[in-house]
Amino acid sequence: MNTQKYVVVDIETTGHSPAKGDRIIQLAMVTIENGEITDTYTEFINPGRTIPLFIQDLTNITDADVAEAKAFEHYAQTVYEKMQDAIFVAHNTNFDLPFLQAELKRSGLPKWQGLTMDTVELVRLMYPTAFSFKLQDITSELGIPLESAHRADDDAMATALLFLRAKEDLASLPYATLAFLHKRSFQLKSDLSRLFFELTQKKRNAQADDFDRFQGIPLKPRRLFEKGSNPQQSYSRDWREGLEKVFPNFEKRPSQYDMMMSIEEALTQKKELVIEASTGMGKTIGYLLPAVNFALDTGKQVLISTYTTHLQDQLVLKEGKMVEEFIGTPVRISLIKGVSHYIDLARFVELVQGDDESYDETFTIMQVLVWLTATETGDLNEINASSGGQFVLDKIRRSHIRKLGKQEKQADFYEFALKQAQQAHVIVTNHAFLLNQHLSKKSILTNVDAYIWDEAHQVVQAAVSQHEKTFVYTQWKYIFGQIGSLDEQQLAASLFETAKRTGFSTVPEMMKLESLFLKFTALFDEVSSIVATEFATKFAASRHKKNSALLSELSLEDSRFTQMLYYLNEWIDLSQLILQKAERLTEKTIKDQLTIADWRYWTEEMMVKAVEFSEIFVFPLAGEVSWIDGDMRSLPTSLSLYKRPFAVASLVDKVMASARQDKAIIWLSGTMTVPANERFIVNQIGIPNHVPIKKFEPPKDFYRGAHVYIVEDMPDIQSVSQHEYIESVADAVIQTVLVTEGRCFVLFTSQDMLRKTVDLIQDTGLLDEYMLFAQGISSGSRMKLLKSFQRFQKSVLFGTNSFWEGVDVPGDALRAVVVVRLPFTSPEEPIFKARSEVIMREGVNPFLQYALPEAVLRLRQGFGRLIRSKNDKGLFIVLDRRIETKSYGREFISALPEVKVSKVSLEKMVTDIEAWYNKQ
Repeated sequence: MNTQKYVVVDIETTGHSPAKGDRIIQLAMVTIENGEITDTYTEFINPGRTIPLFIQDLTNITDADVAEAKAFEHYAQTVYEKMQDAIFVAHNTNFDLPFLQAELKRSGLPKWQGLTMDTVELVRLMYPTAFSFKLQDITSELGIPLESAHRADDDAMATALLFLRAKEDLASLPYATLAFLHKRSFQLKSDLSRLFFELTQKKRNAQADDFDRFQGIPLKPRRLFEKGSNPQQSYSRDWREGLEKVFPNFEKRPSQYDMMMSIEEALTQKKELVIEASTGMGKTIGYLLPAVNFALDTGKQVLISTYTTHLQDQLVLKEGKMVEEFIGTPVRISLIKGVSHYIDLARFVELVQGDDESYDETFTIMQVLVWLTATETGDLNEINASSGGQFVLDKIRRSHIRKLGKQEKQADFYEFALKQAQQAHVIVTNHAFLLNQHLSKKSILTNVDAYIWDEAHQVVQAAVSQHEKTFVYTQWKYIFGQIGSLDEQQLAASLFETAKRTGFSTVPEMMKLESLFLKFTALFDEVSSIVATEFATKFAASRHKKNSALLSELSLEDSRFTQMLYYLNEWIDLSQLILQKAERLTEKTIKDQLTIADWRYWTEEMMVKAVEFSEIFVFPLAGEVSWIDGDMRSLPTSLSLYKRPFAVASLVDKVMASARQDKAIIWLSGTMTVPANERFIVNQIGIPNHVPIKKFEPPKDFYRGAHVYIVEDMPDIQSVSQHEYIESVADAVIQTVLVTEGRCFVLFTSQDMLRKTVDLIQDTGLLDEYMLFAQGISSGSRMKLLKSFQRFQKSVLFGTNSFWEGVDVPGDALRAVVVVRLPFTSPEEPIFKARSEVIMREGVNPFLQYALPEAVLRLRQGFGRLIRSKNDKGLFIVLDRRIETKSYGREFISALPEVKVSKVSLEKMVTDIEAWYNKQ
């Protein structure tokens, strides 16, 4: 296999389009023969035009670097000859090869002919859990050296080493996995099928491997915890000594030790306690060490719940490993999430046995095959799939609706996680999962003796989201389209043909199913029209295209809602009956199996939709609020309805009521209180009034590098038009970015204002040298935007709600946080509106008791993005003058740590910042 010659190519260019005059500025080639690097070649190339500034910033290649170089034509023959009889390899062949072909053609040479292998495609396949497949990121994750990213010579060498590493790892896969991959590899975009063929030939007669199997598919072996004793003297318990050897950048903090002692006391004495541990306290280690020590000492389980699954993973894979190293003895820490996170192996087998319909489906199946040889959790969220691939993953998720057979249970990842939790010292889960445990037949809480809720202020949001129900018009229509009527030759027609051929259902039964489908889909159109008409009538005089309204504000009393639900439930019952008969068939073709599996999937989807429809339109529950969003330009297509509880204390109590009798319960957060309303969050969660709140502050000099600026000459946001305010915001942001040279967060409360501000800034051209990343505009998740922001020196990130908290950017990577407006929730926001009405009926001012403390809490969280260690320096800039002109403004200022606050003009602020940076 190693006899093949490969030439690995990377180019740097002035832009993306040779047809528009863009040219190569650097080219590098690395030749691989017999599995070894045998030759390297690199040249700077004079593009005959100025290199754009952002390209110079990206590549570190300036006009001076290429001034003495020759044009591409001078090197074309050499490049062409090196490519002969070789497979062309690049990290994104779709860019490098067409660009190179255009330059060869321009130089009078024939088009290069040959096979290509794209390392982006290869590493997406081989490392499906990688956070990013950009060359700089994937090489860093794999420990492959890349000295200067976006320099062709370094990039080409890194790509060559990456290619060799991926080939080596590919060769280590079991034969069965390689055979499955080879079968599908002909649908890939580059010629990777050649690699799979050669490897399968080589491994055809290989000896048995160490992998487990599920219906022929190799799985990484999993082993349950081995229970054993942990003698008291075998592990370190002095928390004040030795932590700096294990935890990077550890700083000794007396308040952290005090917090540890308070947690230990609460655990041993079975107390309930609320803790607020400010940024810089080392909160995670502060509770994890006492929790582990308590579990090892007593043999009793501690359950830790945090807000997101990402934080869960970090706790187990990062902090958990560090604590184990510090203590010096094995700690059984288990991780468990909601059932839908895990793969349904039987459903995946059905997909593998079928024929794929698209590149995304093929590629995602291949990713999962590789992933199954490495994953220990079976959590599908580990896989970094494309947007099209996510749909494939959704089809193979475990469901609590489908019952597993005996063989499936033995191999199932969720069942394994439940067993692992039973034997763990510490169980790590998330708020949403824990809040649902009172409904579970297999509760993980049986042996739990202590509960620690990390990010406890998010329990409210987790409970609200967990109980949310939605009605999205386009989602319903999509499902109808997948099922289809008999006339539409979709899934229903396939099921009908299978039933007739195999006899698992009669023609009358199938026709009844069809009749019910036509009835409830017709009624769906009618009720959607009713909702759309009522919505349009309510906002007939509105100037806004997009509007929201409480469902109670519309008149929706109509028997057709109940009728639709009746026929839908009848269809579901009959569909399930038919599925039971179909699954009892002993002889099924692969096509039959796939048809039945697809029908089962869409039936389960309709079961979920039926519950949503029922709770929103027909049987609404007390204590919940429903609202509708729509775009007046596209009704009913744009209709989306939502239902959420507006009080969550009772939901939390269902889980914690019995625990309060004889368990320790600890609630922790960095922002658990508001100065003027200390129990604001505590009361929302339903924590009893007698439970104390303990606050632990970082050292006094922790925030010495922070400076708060309030810009006095900004217009009053309530006195000017939105456009005028946005113009002032854009000006302030531009001047701030120019003086700090980027590294800024700009935080908004509205996506609309964010978009308009970014558009205006881009129109000015004043920040063309900077990389602007905008939530909701730039592609990618929050974490990907954050990674991109950190990658560039001159970068600005524009974010909305999710960037106000939970984002960690230490050191000089973040120099300034700009607050565009105080983070009040819009009074028209449906849940806010419903809660406010309840508060008003109780004779309480909803602004003072709800809106204000919520906004103050959010501002504190925004400030927490800035200073993450005592060596950090940063600016917190507030553009909303209400913080100084309104009486409630002092609530915001008093909620911030003791830092210097300056109320100055924009010009004075810029001058001060410039002087401040010049001193450093």
